[in-house]
Amino acid sequence: MVSNLSEREKSVMYGIYKRLPITVDYAQGCRIYDVEGKPYLDFLSGIAVNTLGHSHPKIQNAIEHQIRRYMHLSNYFYQEPQIALAEKLVALSGLSKVYFSNSGAESFEGALKLAAKWGSVRGKKNMYAFSGGFHGRTYGSLSMMDKPLYKEGMGPFLDNKFVLPFNDCEALRAAIDEKTCAVALECIQGEGGISMVTQEFIDELTALRQKYDFLIIADEIQGGVGRTGKFMSYMHYKFTPDIVTLAKGIGGGLPLGAILFHERVADVWVRGNHGTTFGGNAVSCAAGLVVLNEVEEWAESNAAAIGEYLQLRLGELAHNFPRDIVEIRGKGLMVGIVMSYDAQEFVDALLQEKVICNVTAGSVVRVLPPLIIGKQDVDEFIEALTKLLTNRETQSKP
Repeated sequence: MVSNLSEREKSVMYGIYKRLPITVDYAQGCRIYDVEGKPYLDFLSGIAVNTLGHSHPKIQNAIEHQIRRYMHLSNYFYQEPQIALAEKLVALSGLSKVYFSNSGAESFEGALKLAAKWGSVRGKKNMYAFSGGFHGRTYGSLSMMDKPLYKEGMGPFLDNKFVLPFNDCEALRAAIDEKTCAVALECIQGEGGISMVTQEFIDELTALRQKYDFLIIADEIQGGVGRTGKFMSYMHYKFTPDIVTLAKGIGGGLPLGAILFHERVADVWVRGNHGTTFGGNAVSCAAGLVVLNEVEEWAESNAAAIGEYLQLRLGELAHNFPRDIVEIRGKGLMVGIVMSYDAQEFVDALLQEKVICNVTAGSVVRVLPPLIIGKQDVDEFIEALTKLLTNRETQSKP
């Protein structure tokens, strides 16, 4: 079946993705089932998208209810699902205003546009991001990243966009001045190997903001919506950003993004400055409201509790296999297992054990399970890791 689909795909689709050798029949909870009925433990959740797992009944009911009312109207109309979701986002974030988009890249692009307009009347043009960051595939996003694979041969990129070393306070101080318009960062870098910003770096950044008056953009596209045990990953630190970008987990499986604005930038755009045809689609917003309600009621706290248990079990594993595991990173259910070697072969072997996760930054096993998992799912994951590491240790002995 996989071979047949592979050949069909080659004849009609651009071969840009590396597919897993699984033909999916359906998915339920935190498991994906292939056409032979084999279950796979999904510890990737659509790359942090399926916040409440697969086929969540409340999300399905909300989608069905909204589809029977209408699917799309355009943003010429007041729509209850949009406004209700925006109200919930404001309440949970403490920020002031919301703009809906379709994706993370579009959210980040919109954030850059708003920052540029804010800076234009202040004589500020320079924008900075950090090594290891990932903000999407558009030109604005790529201009704020240092990943050659995504950029080679695709320039020129936007002017006045710069990338600084992550967590380097000295480099930050040397770059930031009165011409700085905005600084964008992920407090926990997804593509960057689940690397975490330090409080020292955040303190330096906020002190410089106080001195030079620029905007801080927090990219919460992967780390937001309860994944780290708090509603936003920046909430683990002592600061408030001016702009927050969201996507992935907010839609619970449907395409949806958002930009959240602090009150100091809530009036920068005027009518017609920005817009979208599909952003804030009613069906996606109906699903998103379910996600946020469940996150608020229990899923966020579950991510914190089960994330602590996952870190504990992984810490034990690192102690038992110090030659393989270098470090455990992350918060909640956004975790990186740093291996002492390229992790792709290890992740491929995990798939043979019916466990799905992926590799980021070359040597890091990225673990992003749905927020609904329990201790038994963690134990199953640890059992598969232990088996592979034990086999590897046995094979390495003379």
